Amino acid sequence: MNISKPSAAPLGWKQSLLWAALAVACFHAAYTSLKHPAAGLLIFGYAYGLVRLTDQPNVRRAFYFGLATGFLCYAPQLFFFFRIFNVAAVVLWLVLAFWVGLFATIVCGANRRWGKARTAWLIPIVWTGVEYFRSELYFLKFSWLNVGYVFFDSAPAPVLSYGMYGIGFLIFATATMLFCKTQTKRNVVALILILLPFVFIGAFFLQVSTGLRFKRISQLSLVGVQLEFPPAGILPQILDQALAKNTNAQIFVLSEYTLDGPPPAALTNWCREHSRFLVIGGKAPVGTNNFYNTAFVIGTNGDIVFKQVKSVPIQFFHDGLPAPEQKVWDSPWGKIGLCVCYDLSYTRVTDELVRQGAQLIICPTMDVEYWGRHQHELHARVAPVRAAEYGLPIFRVASSGISQAVTGGGKVVAQTSVGGYGEIFSAQLRLPRQGSIPLDRYLAPLCVGITGIITAALLLLVWKDKRGQPKS
Repeated sequence: MNISKPSAAPLGWKQSLLWAALAVACFHAAYTSLKHPAAGLLIFGYAYGLVRLTDQPNVRRAFYFGLATGFLCYAPQLFFFFRIFNVAAVVLWLVLAFWVGLFATIVCGANRRWGKARTAWLIPIVWTGVEYFRSELYFLKFSWLNVGYVFFDSAPAPVLSYGMYGIGFLIFATATMLFCKTQTKRNVVALILILLPFVFIGAFFLQVSTGLRFKRISQLSLVGVQLEFPPAGILPQILDQALAKNTNAQIFVLSEYTLDGPPPAALTNWCREHSRFLVIGGKAPVGTNNFYNTAFVIGTNGDIVFKQVKSVPIQFFHDGLPAPEQKVWDSPWGKIGLCVCYDLSYTRVTDELVRQGAQLIICPTMDVEYWGRHQHELHARVAPVRAAEYGLPIFRVASSGISQAVTGGGKVVAQTSVGGYGEIFSAQLRLPRQGSIPLDRYLAPLCVGITGIITAALLLLVWKDKRGQPKS
């Protein structure tokens, strides 16, 4: 087989186990950053460990080490899957771990075929391509536990403006440069030259977008009430209590699935009597057996003035039909985008709202208390990152925690506790003139395409090698 030999011997079993252990330990330590923000920096150790693990004698061993490492990272963090899916959770953990194994396989194959020096510059591209694909582009897409999420409360907002996938790219590029210290200096210089245009373009992008973000045009007072499957009859009384505590509030928000159907007359009458807007999650029936999971906006005249269906229903749940379209609500204060729960996790959903001019995102959410505190804490990482990426405030109301009011800089200014039935929280959020889409939204799809080409080229070369082998 015509395969280039790497410049150094590949890892043995003991070394591989040590690097896998480092990657797993750093990953879990980094995800304690909710309580210890500086711990987020340990994600560099995770990236470095994975990069070292790709240096295997063959792609099969690289895949299994990547798969095992991914499983040991994801399964403990997502142990609440077991409460939801029972034994099937193991399959879902393996699906997520598969993408780490695929990353290790592609990089190892390129190392064995073309050598480490020529492959090094591909590593951050392959990582970003694989991570973006598994997070956004196929049926089982799942964006949680991406490396970018660990920086949401420890990094300056301008860094998050690169986007969560851009942060992942830079982290793996840094890990690759550290790895390349054992390679030729020429390779390190090449990597730096490749990264410099990305950094300078990003800096220019940040300068422009930051200027736009500081042009505020209005301020809006919102109130959220945290309720999980409440009886519909008590909602007007609960809203009365929230109004009594926040007499100047203009919009009231309740969670996803607060209602089991469209808004009843009691709520439309409440909005009319008190001249307030209400955003509430419910169901819009479709035929006799299906529905749209919908966020309804009831206006001050008691009419439903806007509604948005959930764009990406949760897989394996009876979560309704996907939204036929996305629009923004032209409210009296500006354009407001509505995301229903998990939609906020998908950049392809939220990007569209920003393109349409959204100046604020309201997100009714269902986080069942039974799923546990850790599930709530992981979900609570999404809104601050998304707010900082776009420079847009986000008001997220969950059924049992953690509800959040987040500024356009990604700062949480009000939140509720896990559980906390009936908790009321409020915030005054300043709406920017416009948001901006992070640079990585253009970089990540490009990385997917390049990764696909690399994978196809490696498979083609393997096929040619097998064809060229003499038959025994």
